[in-house]
Amino acid sequence: MNKLTEKFFSVLKIPTSSGEIMTTSEKKDYSINKVISLLIICASLGITYLPIFPIKTNVTIVSGSELKEVLEEISDKFEKDNPHIDLEIEIQGSQDIISNVIDKKNDFIPTILIPANSELITELENRLKAQGETNIFYNPPDAIARTLLVAIAWEERGKVLFPNNKFSWNQLEKALKVRNWQQLGGDKNWGSFDFVTTDPTRSNSGQLTLSLWAKNDLNQNILTVNDINNNQIIDLFTLIKKSVYQPPRSTDILLQEFIARGANDADVATVYESIALYRWSQAKERRNQGYQIYYPNPTIETTISGVVLKQNVNNQEAKSAKKFINYLREKEQQIIFAKYGFRPIIDLNLANLKETPWSDNISGVEIKPNTNIKPSPDNNVINEIEKIWNQAN
Repeated sequence: MNKLTEKFFSVLKIPTSSGEIMTTSEKKDYSINKVISLLIICASLGITYLPIFPIKTNVTIVSGSELKEVLEEISDKFEKDNPHIDLEIEIQGSQDIISNVIDKKNDFIPTILIPANSELITELENRLKAQGETNIFYNPPDAIARTLLVAIAWEERGKVLFPNNKFSWNQLEKALKVRNWQQLGGDKNWGSFDFVTTDPTRSNSGQLTLSLWAKNDLNQNILTVNDINNNQIIDLFTLIKKSVYQPPRSTDILLQEFIARGANDADVATVYESIALYRWSQAKERRNQGYQIYYPNPTIETTISGVVLKQNVNNQEAKSAKKFINYLREKEQQIIFAKYGFRPIIDLNLANLKETPWSDNISGVEIKPNTNIKPSPDNNVINEIEKIWNQAN
């Protein structure tokens, strides 16, 4: 008989191996004592001998729309491997992700942030520090995947606008001014020229589009705040803003609309390479033609990173969140990212990966594009781009 059992048997005055007998005067309280003591014994033995099951942890991931489908596939797989962790995915425009955390507009508690560009995480950190916050993240951001800014055009129209398959901001600007395909050398039945980009106050791809376009107009490799805030660029942004009707809040929404609208309502767009590759087959099926992909020279490569917030996130939630981020960086998941058109952060031969858009012979795709690849502009320039866009009439 173990010590715990013997102790409670002595409380009940039940005969034990030593022969101790319950007294007559104690019989009155025996029933009550027996019930209470038995409950204590059961609880004690349960704690001692039953296995301890992990408490379920909830992790909310806030991501740009370009990651929605790949994260859904990987999160389902992760939850099967980690049944004690529940993942929820919230989709927002990448700039909205940052603004909603700063302005506390979310009606949920974000655990992981994965905007389209790691520069936005830096922006969030800087702005929160300016408000007096210090411990913002549990760890530095971790790179998850990469992609490039590209342009797309329906094949027939792209051949007219961009001869020799070479993208040109000047040609695009000319098209916005002319606004008529016949004057651009196209078929008169094509009607008006329609360009699409995302809202640069809400989406990073729109911001990158305007920064590359401004560099081209100024013939400069680097942009400063003063470069953006001059009449030439103000006029350019005004032209673009007048030409783009209700710019979408995110890049994937833009591309889905581009495909749905077709060539008569959407001719050219700027998007991420990953989405352009992933949705190309949908365009081919729905429109009986694909779109051509173009790499601006230079273009911008974005690194998609994940980071765990500290605000209202406990240590167990942070531990689970970090486990998921590490999971995204493993080879098996990096191959899934490639299936959705992303460039991996580890050494993978994209040409040899089966069942990915990299092996689909998509028009214009280059695994090693012949273009200069630049980093994203700094946050001060991005903020000025947003400001001038808002002021443009």
